[in-house]
Amino acid sequence: MAKVLLQDQQSQEEILRKERKANNAWNKLKRNKTAVLGLAAVCFMIAIAVFAPLITDGKPNEIHPIDAYLTFFEKGHLFGTDEFGRDLFTRICYGARVSLLVAAGATIVGGIAGVLLGLLAGYMGGIVDAVVMRIMDGVLAFPFILLSIVLMTVLGSGMTNVILAIGIAEIPRFARVVRGQVLVVKREEYCNAGRVIGISHFRMLFHHILPNTISEVIVYATLNIASAIISESALSFLGLGIDLPTASWGSILRAGRNSLNTAPHIAAVSGVFILITVIGFNLLGDGIRDVLDPKMKK
Repeated sequence: MAKVLLQDQQSQEEILRKERKANNAWNKLKRNKTAVLGLAAVCFMIAIAVFAPLITDGKPNEIHPIDAYLTFFEKGHLFGTDEFGRDLFTRICYGARVSLLVAAGATIVGGIAGVLLGLLAGYMGGIVDAVVMRIMDGVLAFPFILLSIVLMTVLGSGMTNVILAIGIAEIPRFARVVRGQVLVVKREEYCNAGRVIGISHFRMLFHHILPNTISEVIVYATLNIASAIISESALSFLGLGIDLPTASWGSILRAGRNSLNTAPHIAAVSGVFILITVIGFNLLGDGIRDVLDPKMKK
């Protein structure tokens, strides 16, 4: 009888181990085919950016006027050349570095400031919450492009200022996401117990509330990288982004605007890379949301 009970217990433990393994983050992500596709696209773009010096000639700004407007595969140029005869494949690879760096940097800037403001507003409540969120609402009232133009006019051009401009514009969205989660979490029993035993506000915020809101921040940050790439491309397209001749996907798209009839491949190539990257981050963000959602147990 004891042997049967022991075998039954071991069987149940084995089932529990298999269930835990099946429901860990990586296995849940692998079961989501669209998330895997998004992860593959993101990894591909990051690899292009990281290994750009190895897979290209390393000269994205080298001019050859005699070779201007070459199309695909002409004279050994995989994606052709632009109006100055610069190799488009090389510029796309180096542009990936700039666009992804700007998107990641802007997300970090907006995320850090937005998370802190959201924590403060949601936890303190009252007049603090009202003041902080009305300021955030005021920033959100401006269309992104208009706000970015104002910020770029004040800050000036350059990669650092583009990161700051996009990051500042994203702060209210992060703050709203975090504030909503804080309002829920701070009413949980463990937070009430912590207040009863007299733990500090700092410990309550950063040891109990923030860890239980971070999953939403991670999901939103992943999705925000996609929108930040579009934002950088839009600013560069308008001539307010990365200084020329530095290659970015937006500046390449802008260069192709004036030659859509004679050399449409310039705008098409950069547009396709922007499209694939944005879709990849969106699919990956949706997959991460499903992984971090405790209700998703399939």
